[in-house]
Amino acid sequence: MRTEIDSFSGNRIYPGRGKLFVRGDSKVFRFVASKSASLFMQRKNPRRIAWTVLYRRMHKKGITEEVSKKRARRTVKRQRAIVGATLEVIKEKRSIRPEVRSAARKESIAAAKQKKIEEAKNKAEKSKATKAAGGAKFSKQQLKGAAQKVAAHSR
Repeated sequence: MRTEIDSFSGNRIYPGRGKLFVRGDSKVFRFVASKSASLFMQRKNPRRIAWTVLYRRMHKKGITEEVSKKRARRTVKRQRAIVGATLEVIKEKRSIRPEVRSAARKESIAAAKQKKIEEAKNKAEKSKATKAAGGAKFSKQQLKGAAQKVAAHSR
């Protein structure tokens, strides 16, 4: 027994059933019922009509039992070197015990604080030296303005 396929819905048409429509360009269309023939003549899109095979295929309906579940790929973590640090250096730093690491951190913080205090002392000494010399403080903008005023007066 030979079955045909409905041109609109995609359903099977058994012998003795359906309609045959031949368009002006001699293309043959077969329909299982007047419902699909009517929708075809109205130029409806079978992908937008929920009961058609095309719609079900497009929206992945009713194929879950056929398709086996896909395995999820595991992400593989890789270690790479960073700019300024090779992989060996990174591994070495990671293997250091937390107590040693915290002691080194405290030491570096103390050194940074000491450096900041020294810079503040140097700055204070410089400001004392300029005050002792009697030099007036001018900002860069004030100096530029003063230079322009002098140039304007000399003209």
